[in-house]
Amino acid sequence: MAMKPAGSIPGYVDGGWWPRSGDLAAEVPELVSALELWVGIVSRVSFHLGTWGTVPRKALVQDRIVRFGGFRSMDPNTVTVIGADSRRVSLLVVPSGVPGGAARAALRSSAGHDSVATVAEILASNGITLGHRPGVAVVPGPRAASAVEQRWEADGGRIRDTD
Repeated sequence: MAMKPAGSIPGYVDGGWWPRSGDLAAEVPELVSALELWVGIVSRVSFHLGTWGTVPRKALVQDRIVRFGGFRSMDPNTVTVIGADSRRVSLLVVPSGVPGGAARAALRSSAGHDSVATVAEILASNGITLGHRPGVAVVPGPRAASAVEQRWEADGGRIRDTD
């Protein structure tokens, strides 16, 4: 998880989260612990209905009830976490299957002090394109070299970066 520093410019999101799985109920305890500084005691987590699997209406997390609210109107790659005193944060969600480098880059972008980019812009600018299903990302592999590039390199030209 990465959060914007205090005093940051407000944007579409207040930070980013890269869950380990697509099971929201299993991921929430760690998220709740991490967000206590920003929202206090977490009372509710809102999410896009089509992104996550089956999610209970409420769960016991750290001896407290956390309610879940699914909405089709939310951006598929966000969650909103609301504290008991109505403080809230909106987080970009990097799909769990995204490779580490791209995921960390998206988290840094979402937590930038002056970031006002949309969720789609943050993901796209870090090489993450969304698939046809909400919450599913496609990260392209290395581009194949053209015949001209292959011949150039075979004849002693520069070596391509394989990052």
